[in-house]
Amino acid sequence: MEQNPQALIEAKKALIVAGETALGIEFGSTRIKAVLIGKGLENIASGSHTWENKLENGYWTYSLDDIWAGLGDCYAKLAAEVLSTYGVKLETVGSFGVSAMMHGYMPFDSQGTLLAPFRTWRNTTTGEAAEELTEKFGFNVPQRWSIAHLYQAILNKEAHVPNISFLTTLAGYIHWQLSGEKVLGIGDASGMFPIDDTVGTYNQSMLQQFEQLAASRGFGWKLSEILPAVLPAGESAGVLSEAGAKMLDPTGTLKAGIPMCPPEGDAGTGMVATNSVRQRTGNVSAGTSVFAMIVLERMLSKVYPEIDMVTTPSGDPVAMVHCNNFLSDIDAWVKLFGEAAKAFGADISTPKLYDTIYELALKGAPDCGGLMANNYISGEHVTGFTNGCPMFLRLPEAEFNLPNFLRAHLYAACASLKIGMDILFGENVKLDSIMGHGGFFKTPVVGQQVMAAALNAPVNVMATASEGGPWGMAILAAYMKQGHGQALADYLANQVFAGAEFSTIAPKPEETAGFARFIERYKANLAVEQAAVDTFYA
Repeated sequence: MEQNPQALIEAKKALIVAGETALGIEFGSTRIKAVLIGKGLENIASGSHTWENKLENGYWTYSLDDIWAGLGDCYAKLAAEVLSTYGVKLETVGSFGVSAMMHGYMPFDSQGTLLAPFRTWRNTTTGEAAEELTEKFGFNVPQRWSIAHLYQAILNKEAHVPNISFLTTLAGYIHWQLSGEKVLGIGDASGMFPIDDTVGTYNQSMLQQFEQLAASRGFGWKLSEILPAVLPAGESAGVLSEAGAKMLDPTGTLKAGIPMCPPEGDAGTGMVATNSVRQRTGNVSAGTSVFAMIVLERMLSKVYPEIDMVTTPSGDPVAMVHCNNFLSDIDAWVKLFGEAAKAFGADISTPKLYDTIYELALKGAPDCGGLMANNYISGEHVTGFTNGCPMFLRLPEAEFNLPNFLRAHLYAACASLKIGMDILFGENVKLDSIMGHGGFFKTPVVGQQVMAAALNAPVNVMATASEGGPWGMAILAAYMKQGHGQALADYLANQVFAGAEFSTIAPKPEETAGFARFIERYKANLAVEQAAVDTFYA
């Protein structure tokens, strides 16, 4: 028997008033989103703020003003929804956590002053440092990782390096400002510096190697002293301070003292939101960038520069294929089609544009009729590019029509991921399931079908697919209070996803074969992409 809608509202109102809720806020590449969930882990309210990175002085960045203005606007919209829906002000929550896009570089001096503009995951300016550290450690250090940014700054002899007192990620910075605690969840920390998953903290031998490098150049700080402390999921990471409460809610309505869980990276929240923290599970997060996270049964046989070794929020080893470029080029084409429609007098909503374009792409030939696209807005480390130049190519005899054109761009978005994932399949990595989440899967069927063709594996999607990250962060906040010693994988299986419904799309043989033909042409055309980059960035 269905419960009366007003009774549901009253029940959620009682949870809000009693503080039996959990709040998760995630800083994504294009959106900051807050999700408030109840004791039963159901959504109560949400708020969001749209933002965009900027290329300034050769670095992709967001300003501190943008960070705090965006957080304030996002939270204010959440609080306004609580007030309008339930008739009460949001004065407290039961637990709270912050997540953000992983990696990047935020160095601070002893006074808490940011010494260099925030350098995001999108930057591919640390090739020399990443290569040298990978060789020294015998462990793949990607260009995005905080330690690669730090070492590149050392190699560049940047003036701020001697003054570093604290180095953290975006999530770690926000948590620090809100709570005063210099800590980081182990998943996010694994994107700063290699983790020893047997002890649950930074790899000590590699830490010593780096400290020797720094000492040989005369730096007074030690890396072990400037990195945030590492915490696994479920641990306490402090409380919301008086100053932090005012930063989050300048109206003064929100009270201090809220328990905070370890801040995490978006990869970790994606794993939580898709129930992919157990061995032989994996997920694909597909938005502005794309990454696949596969929880391993065993370590890989050797170091691969295309594969990042990170961890789940509990500290289990994960193979990560991360690609800088995914939907940005498609977003630009959708915007262009919207402008064309307006020129003909049609005002089409953005969701309708995306659904129409995505669905039309499925009508294209399985191999895109010989059309070719490249979606590199920025550099792409999986294929060795430090800069990008989006482009579309066709031979005169190719089947040039709109469905093939659109399918080529969806295939191009998945191409670099496919190249990286083939390495894991070559290592005989086994998967029981792959769960998709992110904007690519918002239009029903299309993203799943294309990704299934690319990976030649079934792709599952749950109802929360397009809102996974902030909800996953809220789940981690709830786990800190409700876990009671359970392993995170068991908590998710027993209390979060028991009875969860999801759709599964298996790869179609003709589309898998078509994507295989496309990817071979794509790899051959990387030489054309390189020539374009060399020309435009000369």
